[in-house]
Amino acid sequence: MNDSNLYDVAVVGLGVMGGNLALNLASRGHRVLGYNRTPDKAHALAKEHPDADIGVAESWSEVIAQLKRPRRLLLMVPAGKPVDDTLDALDALLEEDDIVVDGGNSLYTDTDRRAERAASRPWRFVGMGVSGGAEGARLGPSIMPGGDPKAWDALEPLLESIAAKSDHGPCVTYCGRRSAGHFVKMVHNGIEYGDMQLIAETATLLRRGLGQSAQQVGETFSAWGQGELDSFLIEITADIFRTSDPKTNEPLVDVILDRAGQKGTGRWTVKASLDLGVAIPTIAAAVDARVLSAGKPLRKKAEAAFGRKPIADRDVSLSASVEELGDALYAAKIASYTQGFTMIDEASREWDYGIDLSEVARIWTGGCIIRARFLGRVMAAFKADPHPANLALSPDFTADLKRRVPPLRKVVSEAAGQGVAIPGFATSLAWFDTLTTAQGSANVIQAQRDYFGSHTYRRVDDPDTAVHTDWPRFDT
Repeated sequence: MNDSNLYDVAVVGLGVMGGNLALNLASRGHRVLGYNRTPDKAHALAKEHPDADIGVAESWSEVIAQLKRPRRLLLMVPAGKPVDDTLDALDALLEEDDIVVDGGNSLYTDTDRRAERAASRPWRFVGMGVSGGAEGARLGPSIMPGGDPKAWDALEPLLESIAAKSDHGPCVTYCGRRSAGHFVKMVHNGIEYGDMQLIAETATLLRRGLGQSAQQVGETFSAWGQGELDSFLIEITADIFRTSDPKTNEPLVDVILDRAGQKGTGRWTVKASLDLGVAIPTIAAAVDARVLSAGKPLRKKAEAAFGRKPIADRDVSLSASVEELGDALYAAKIASYTQGFTMIDEASREWDYGIDLSEVARIWTGGCIIRARFLGRVMAAFKADPHPANLALSPDFTADLKRRVPPLRKVVSEAAGQGVAIPGFATSLAWFDTLTTAQGSANVIQAQRDYFGSHTYRRVDDPDTAVHTDWPRFDT
């Protein structure tokens, strides 16, 4: 086949995300070859969008034969075994410097395993996070590639052409070695869990604690979206609360069952944080809240067993103002992002990823689900100090928290006193109070460990020496 008839890139897996990325690539002037396990889906996409001029391959041999060399293949297949099966099918067909990109939500340890496999092959492998949902995939997502640095050099122009563009440039960067891209995307999703939980709790407090109607909640979020809380999640929450159910004419949000789904990336984030020894309580609370939400029958039974009224029927009243609630949300948001970036920084050190935290913040300013005005400040903080002890200790954010923690404390106290569950807010405050307490309660825990297990402890007057005490038993 004449080189002019060959395709620039193949998209393998033409579901919602893969199909939209294929259209995005085509709209940027790239010749796209589509391949799907069921060819009908590839033909349907090509027929529905004739202007995109997407080619269709019906076998792996056709994919290989119709791509320019070195070949570039973007896999958008489900995470797990389907990725391995695809690599198995391609392995013997690929040649020197061909590049395979896994653009799905793969677990980072799987990406490490696949990168190790590719290291002994002539082809190159990239694990790449993609955020922005279906709309982002079509119009411009935030893209987080990691892995073979030479592959990034070859892919950079292609990926920059399809990435979202913010005031800070194209929302794509080389995240680092091996599984760095998928690790960064995993933590992005963990922060997303925290952000969504905090916004949901805020909406509940606005309605139940401040007496706002659904429409008023939407207007409050819309107003916040014009200021420093400006973000994609704030924007869509404003729309959600202003949408009516065509069947009942009630607020649509009120007829949605309060049982939140999850695909696993939040749980992965919490598990990885435990492996790294990094505390992410806001994110963990958000994951726990989704798990508890799944037990709707149990929650109904427990509510009845303890004689509690449904929250809509409770006499809940907060003295906190709308402005104070906004400040509390912002403070908790700082906590969630600080935890996430601390985790990324620790992983980069532990596993030699070479991640630039300022660049991660930059590519999240557009395209992705957690895109927010706030991230411009995060980017600047990491540019000034690439590896701070803690983002909350960056001067700009320290000043912010000093002003906003009192409203957060007020909101948590009042909600707890009236039995309103706000685990995201509560754990964010507990995280802050623990972080800012130089002398905490861990001395008692360490004494207990030494008492029952001879684990030793260290004295305040000699912190470099491990000590054991034969603890006396006193009559009680």
